Amino acid sequence: MTDYVRAVIDMIGPSDDRCTDAVAWLRLEDELGRSLPADYKAIADMYGACQINHHLYLHRPTDGWWDLGTWMRRISQLWSQEEVVRQGVEPHLDPRVICGLPTITFGTAQGLIPLAGTDQGHLIFLAPQVHGVPDGIAVLNREGEWTGYALPFAEWLYRYLTGEEMCGWNSAVFYPGPVHREHLPTGPGQQTRVVHGPPRGM
Repeated sequence: MTDYVRAVIDMIGPSDDRCTDAVAWLRLEDELGRSLPADYKAIADMYGACQINHHLYLHRPTDGWWDLGTWMRRISQLWSQEEVVRQGVEPHLDPRVICGLPTITFGTAQGLIPLAGTDQGHLIFLAPQVHGVPDGIAVLNREGEWTGYALPFAEWLYRYLTGEEMCGWNSAVFYPGPVHREHLPTGPGQQTRVVHGPPRGM
């Protein structure tokens, strides 16, 4: 069985910015009313705050300007005010069907919790279940369409980085060669720092 956290780290490369703050995570989880997946927290601790391969943003709850909790609240408040389910949407694109929920809420223990986003307009959410599998990934693409992935976050991210369509139909983005990381400034006086992962023969 593949250890996808290890596979992601091997692909992206080690980070000298690793920061594990158990108290900060517990505070955020207490606010959400549920624990966040261990694989997600391990990867966020390793790489946040950064942009991976020019598109995907990862944050952690100690990232100052890019604080994960602040971002989660902002996204949850925004989408709580938007039309989540389009009229006449096909069942396989309906987030209620994908996630097995009577209604869709955001930032709650029984709703969708934002985990990451891209500069292409995709939002990646943790769902209580996806197609009956606990703690799956639900993705809202830039066209307002939903797709569910019955996978843990680390496997979703691994497949995303290897060029699979992990944000809905026709969403694959693949950059051959080492993974590109931009570590983002989290406070005054800091600069963006670019790091590349190890060669991966792709």
